[in-house]
Amino acid sequence: MKNIGTIFSKEFKAYFTSPVAYIVIIVFLLISGWFFQATMFLVNQATIGAFLGNVPLLFVFFIPAITMRLFSEEMKSGTMETLTTLPLEDYQIILGKFLAALGLVTVAIGLTLIHPFILTFLGKLDYGEIIGAYLGLFLMGAAFVAIGVFASAITKNQIISFIVSFLICFVLFMFNKVLSLVPAYLVSLFEYLSIEYHFNNLARGVIDSRDIVYYLSICVFFYSLTLYFIGSRRWR
Repeated sequence: MKNIGTIFSKEFKAYFTSPVAYIVIIVFLLISGWFFQATMFLVNQATIGAFLGNVPLLFVFFIPAITMRLFSEEMKSGTMETLTTLPLEDYQIILGKFLAALGLVTVAIGLTLIHPFILTFLGKLDYGEIIGAYLGLFLMGAAFVAIGVFASAITKNQIISFIVSFLICFVLFMFNKVLSLVPAYLVSLFEYLSIEYHFNNLARGVIDSRDIVYYLSICVFFYSLTLYFIGSRRWR
């Protein structure tokens, strides 16, 4: 745990010693805040529905930008070789970087709590839905981060890392959008594969173990792929 904590601390601080964290967080808050405010002033509804409905798509763009440098930068600068010679296990390096990126995403999500706080002054708030929604945001963020870490581990080019991560996240996001176009016997499969479908379930305040298992499965799957690629580089 100490080694994981060291990697986490190094990577998390690196975000805030460069403009990356500030730019990503500010732009994310501005866009998500606009969806929240637009619902209040243009539609005259005190709800965070529009904000929650657009966050999955925002994550598709913003999380690949957060994760694209994690391994790619190390490989490009040559420090990856140094890192793998230290008394660190591959899983410790991966988990440390994963937790650092997830920490930044959690900070961004936490700052949006201002939206439900504002709504407490405007009407009755369903705290069950809020808890479910923010649990869903965290789990979805973790799944996208796991995908981003994997994409960063397979190439030293940060742009390629961003594109690979974006495409995988976008495909998972789009499964729920094409249900009307697929044969009936594939609808349940596409629905289950959709990352937005499981988020919508949680956002309704329905905390189902199947949705949690779905997100954890994505994290474990892409963690395993990342572990494989990092291990294969170590033994080349």
